[in-house]
Amino acid sequence: QVQLVESGGGLVQAGGSLRLSCAASGSGFVISAMGWYRQPPGEQRELVARTTSGGRTNYADSVKGRFTISRDNAENMVYLQMSSLKPEDTAVYYCYAELWGPRPGPYWGQGTQVTVSS
Repeated sequence: QVQLVESGGGLVQAGGSLRLSCAASGSGFVISAMGWYRQPPGEQRELVARTTSGGRTNYADSVKGRFTISRDNAENMVYLQMSSLKPEDTAVYYCYAELWGPRPGPYWGQGTQVTVSS
């Protein structure tokens, strides 16, 4: 129903910045919310940031003031601008989407690795 593809991960030094992008494609869907989770090595997946179609956003406490989520509703894109990166931000970052309708999901991308070196 919807496919999500992330891009923009990579290796960066502590204090640096990265921008993740996620494109949603498919047919017959309307997105209600999009966002990002991450899964550090050996840990559970955790919410990083989320934005709704109405423009509401929420962030994990650990990234507030450093990460910014934005969305292009017309293009079904979501972005995560990450600044002041720390080694503890190292994780696989997953884009996800929630849909309006009988199959809300969530739907997941394949993940993109972000590695922050000290």
